[in-house]
Amino acid sequence: MAVDGAWAVKFNTPMGEREVTVTLASDGGALSGSLAGPQGGGDIEGGTVEGDNVAWNVKINSPMGEVTLNFEGVVDGDSMAGKVQTPMGANDFTGMRA
Repeated sequence: MAVDGAWAVKFNTPMGEREVTVTLASDGGALSGSLAGPQGGGDIEGGTVEGDNVAWNVKINSPMGEVTLNFEGVVDGDSMAGKVQTPMGANDFTGMRA
């Protein structure tokens, strides 16, 4: 499944819902790209893609300082869903191709 492109991603945190844009590019089993949002953004690190399964990490600046978000999800056509691990715990995320 092609994951390449821009995705509008939403997830909840203890401080409310966050909306970010994630731009992904696959190269074999490697996944790269970036995340941008109101709290800042960063480059994707350690990204992988295997079939419809995707995973990536990104460091962002937040009101608590620099934090790492760890995403794991499944792509289904023009939508994506999974879990994002934050310092405050795991939360569901959804994404739609932008």
